[in-house]
Amino acid sequence: SKEIRSKFLSFLESKNHTIVSSAQMVVKNDPTLMFTNAGMNQFKDIFLGNNPAKDSRVTDSQKCLRVSGKHNDLEEVGHDTYHHTMFEMLGNWSFGDHDRLSADKAGSASGYFKKEAIEWAYEFLVKEMKVSPDRLYATVFEGSKDDKLDLDSEAKDYWKKYLPEDQILHGSKKDNFWEMGDTGPCGPCSEIHIDIRNDAERKEAPGDKLVNKDHPLVIEIWNLVFIQYNRKVNGSLELLPNKHVDTGMGFERLCMVLQDKKSNYDTDVFQPLIQAIAKNSGKKYGEDEQADIAMRVISDHLRAISFSIADGQLPSNVKAGYVIRRILRRAVRYGYTFLGLNEPFIYKLINVLIEVLGEAYPELKNQKELIEKVIFEEETSFLKTLETGIRLLDKIIKNTEDHKYNVIPGKVAFELYDTYGFPLDLTELIAREHNLAVNKREFEKEMENQKNRSRSAASIDTEDWIELLKDDVEEFVGYDYLETDVKITRYRKIKQKNKELYQLVFNLSPFYAESGGQVGDKGYIEANGEKISIVNTIKENNLTIHITDKLPIDPKADFKAVVNSNKRVSTANNHTATHLLHQALRNVLGEHIEQKGSLVHPDYLRFDFSHFQKLTEDEIRQIEIIVNEKIRENIALEEHRNIPIKTASDMGAIALFGEKYGDTVRVIKFDESIELCGGTHVSNTGQIGFFKIMSESSIAAGIRRIEAITGEKVVEYVFNQMRELQEIKALLKKPKDVVESVKSLMNDITKLNKQIDEMTSEQAQAIKKHLKEQVQEINGINFIGYKVGINSAAAIKDISFQLKNEIDNLVLAIGAEINGKANLSIIISENLVNDKNWNASQIIREVSKEIQGGGGGQAFYATAGGKNPKGLESAIEKVKDLIK
Repeated sequence: SKEIRSKFLSFLESKNHTIVSSAQMVVKNDPTLMFTNAGMNQFKDIFLGNNPAKDSRVTDSQKCLRVSGKHNDLEEVGHDTYHHTMFEMLGNWSFGDHDRLSADKAGSASGYFKKEAIEWAYEFLVKEMKVSPDRLYATVFEGSKDDKLDLDSEAKDYWKKYLPEDQILHGSKKDNFWEMGDTGPCGPCSEIHIDIRNDAERKEAPGDKLVNKDHPLVIEIWNLVFIQYNRKVNGSLELLPNKHVDTGMGFERLCMVLQDKKSNYDTDVFQPLIQAIAKNSGKKYGEDEQADIAMRVISDHLRAISFSIADGQLPSNVKAGYVIRRILRRAVRYGYTFLGLNEPFIYKLINVLIEVLGEAYPELKNQKELIEKVIFEEETSFLKTLETGIRLLDKIIKNTEDHKYNVIPGKVAFELYDTYGFPLDLTELIAREHNLAVNKREFEKEMENQKNRSRSAASIDTEDWIELLKDDVEEFVGYDYLETDVKITRYRKIKQKNKELYQLVFNLSPFYAESGGQVGDKGYIEANGEKISIVNTIKENNLTIHITDKLPIDPKADFKAVVNSNKRVSTANNHTATHLLHQALRNVLGEHIEQKGSLVHPDYLRFDFSHFQKLTEDEIRQIEIIVNEKIRENIALEEHRNIPIKTASDMGAIALFGEKYGDTVRVIKFDESIELCGGTHVSNTGQIGFFKIMSESSIAAGIRRIEAITGEKVVEYVFNQMRELQEIKALLKKPKDVVESVKSLMNDITKLNKQIDEMTSEQAQAIKKHLKEQVQEINGINFIGYKVGINSAAAIKDISFQLKNEIDNLVLAIGAEINGKANLSIIISENLVNDKNWNASQIIREVSKEIQGGGGGQAFYATAGGKNPKGLESAIEKVKDLIK
């Protein structure tokens, strides 16, 4: 596989392509994507015309993830032979090179569009890699009446040079017209399919009848996309001024073909992982279908999880982090159910993964320790969740069987899934073992309702851009200016949460767009007496977008753009403080410290870093001392803009975790602190004033978080602390030593609490004795129902369990008014729970209506609270009536 990847890149390099590195799999500055799901994602800005192409031809192997949205292959993974969550996409691109003359290595000159893309694809597969051409099928776009497009005869004619016409097929718009999204660049595509069945199978059923029919051995291997149109919001198409080529070939599928296998999982991309899993589980791959599927799923999911963590995305409960957590839990569940692996095991596979992919993707080696620790912690946590879920499901199954039902409600199964992360397929599996089914339709309805809620919360309706100034290059001037004259180059209306907003792009902008953890600037633009507020500034596909709640009367006017300077200064204080904090952490804790995320806000800063234990109070103080020393030294900013990345590296600049940098970068230096950074900073550290850490905590395995404040916020904090101290002094009658006075007070409170506990215990024993005298026999049941005068729920519980152990066949209902609220407890002897199927939790839910409250618990013990203490007697009487 390593040789195949290398041959592909070398071949395209010989065709004047520049080899570029893979973009991160986790997308940072594109609100439309969480993950890179296609090779073209990192070139979107070029296709959209927001960025000039540095090279007109490039090639790479891009790591991709498809688990949500339009491209979601998750359910097929492991069950078939060729779908994956994480996969590599071999690609080659031309950016507007169709009408340029570019000398190739042979000295000739040519453009690059359909002809070259088809010619080189055929040359690589057939001539370089020796794929038999009689196994290949090419599809071309058949045209679309809706879009008024004819058959792509140009592509078909080029294919006729290499393949007989019966191996050139017409494809529908669904299969052969590629679109980036609902709007934007698009165009016809030509897919290359390959038939890897044996000769007998090929003779029996022609391959052309199986193309795009989901046959596991007649599969798409390469897609050549010819981007020549732009889709408008109204659905119409317009020709692009520059045409592009965008191709993508599945690396794992290519390995399957060239290694003469019938499954991607039988190649050397996956087999080392699968064999390691087999050894771990004591099973042999190829002997049991369910175990084989589990091994395939785990080997696939391990790749997705590891690359995500290496790219800076840790498992969590929100957005991309939630997706990664679900993938990891899915892998754990397959190992638990089908391989008998009930201890953490996935983290042990990282060394094998590095052997397979570490050469092409060194980030796996660099982040090995973090990847292992994060996966271990997640596995450990979810295995406990699985056990909890199974216990809960056992109760659900018993309740279903007790009621003589044979279907578990879908809503209950969804609660298990949503609250405890318990997968539906595992619920169904365990249910089947008890001859029960799950109402899957109801489950899916609950799932759809949840998705609709999420979609509704996140949906944005976007109109087309209205261009006012064409070919005007946008420039950020905010490092040097907080106000400047600007012109609007384009704008569009958006609707979000039923609110209309406008997005404006300027030719010049002093506004910093939200990125690199720093929040976006606010401010206003002004022209002809009209002032429009900029409520936020964001970056989308390399455009700096200024969000307003209304459109200027005359968008073509000359505007003055003004940044809110107070917020900018506070933000700069906090951003520079994160750099000083980063260096201080390395000085105090060690060079292993790496930044794993940050948030720079005008009011505070948040800094996430790699470290595997809680910071001590002494370490926190040392860090604060170092940062504040650097602030008092009033160190001047040393800024280097647009310097080569190698020069920055030679300076010792720290590159941030999970970021991909261009050839030129910006370096920010304050004394020892040297970092690559695009954010805004103070000119001298003295401007920060003071730095104070407010909290230090764990946010994930091996990741700590510090939250801190600077400048005016520290002043506010100190004043508040002093005010509180003065109030405490006043309450304590202004003692000379506040700390000793508080200690003395705490000792007094401890003594008093001990006395109260002793008195409560005596009172409880008296109440218990009295309650034993109140036993009523009802149909052989010993019933005690009484409202007691004790102000302790703990004491009531203690009395209840003592009576349960001392009296047989007991039903006890005790009420009390505690702090003005009603408190009710019910306890039932276990033999009555079993023999009579009585349930304290169900009874208390019924009778607690009398106290205007609610509660629950276990079958033998339940409690309730309510706001109507006067209803306690009637609630107790109702319990008595129920047992009669």
